[in-house]
Amino acid sequence: MDRRVFLSVCAGSLVLPAACTDGQPRGKVNRVGFLLGATAESVASLYNALNEGLRDRGYEEGRNLILEARYGNGRMERLPDLAAELLRARVEVIVTGTNIHVAAVRQVTTTVPIVMVFTADPVGAGFVANLARPGGNVTGLSADAGPDLWAKYLALMREIVPGLSRVGALGQVSARFGFAELESASRQLGIALEIGDLKAPEDLESAFAAMVNRRVEAVVVVVGPLTYLLRKPIADLTLKHRLPAICTLGEYAREGLLMSYGPKLTDLYVRAASYVDKILRGARPADLSVEQPSRFELTVNMKTAALLGVNVPPSQQVLAGEIIS
Repeated sequence: MDRRVFLSVCAGSLVLPAACTDGQPRGKVNRVGFLLGATAESVASLYNALNEGLRDRGYEEGRNLILEARYGNGRMERLPDLAAELLRARVEVIVTGTNIHVAAVRQVTTTVPIVMVFTADPVGAGFVANLARPGGNVTGLSADAGPDLWAKYLALMREIVPGLSRVGALGQVSARFGFAELESASRQLGIALEIGDLKAPEDLESAFAAMVNRRVEAVVVVVGPLTYLLRKPIADLTLKHRLPAICTLGEYAREGLLMSYGPKLTDLYVRAASYVDKILRGARPADLSVEQPSRFELTVNMKTAALLGVNVPPSQQVLAGEIIS
């Protein structure tokens, strides 16, 4: 049969053989890398979300998919070596997280496709040429939703703490996520910003104490692999020092932080599977536009509010997509 005729029949048939339905040669096993800096346990929901998205697109572990996972266990300096391990395992694409992850993978490869999730300003970071046409081996989902998001965090905290004048920013400064934007927003609102730089897991107590000693009245937790790993002890410290706190991701509020405002991270990892699928089918990362989150949800932990002795305005409760009580 003429090849073009066969392809036309395959595309138009209602009942297709396996080789036509999944877009992969019969018997092909795809190797996908998964790299994050936290522990396997702390990011299990993200691994499962990616796996779910891949299953929805016809990939099944043990049949046509091998997911090679590597974790930094809080040691970001290990990320380049772990990325190199994935390359030696001959993965066809690597799914990873924020800026510090993408930078680590790019240290060891500029050719193997990288699907980033939740990166800040990927153009400014040099990961992509532009959002519409990335132009290299990196594509995926950006965390950017405009500079107004950081001002929104401060405005929400100001409703909790009237007259708010000094806020702590807790996170890993070297991860290059959010601090510059938060500083700009705080200046515009006339709020002093005190940085608690979290360089390693064992620094949490001292980084938090540095903010407390400067008499902060609220805390913004900046998302990163270390704060994600330590989200429960961070929430515990905010309760111990009676400080209302906010973060981008709902996972932090579910662990005891007062509130969060931003996209649902597991949804982004499900969505990342669509990039993996396209790349495995032959698409080039250079041609796959970077997506930005469009849906944001406010999560309020009313149990934490009661323990802190703060009032969450009815307007915030009405807007909340999730209330924890």
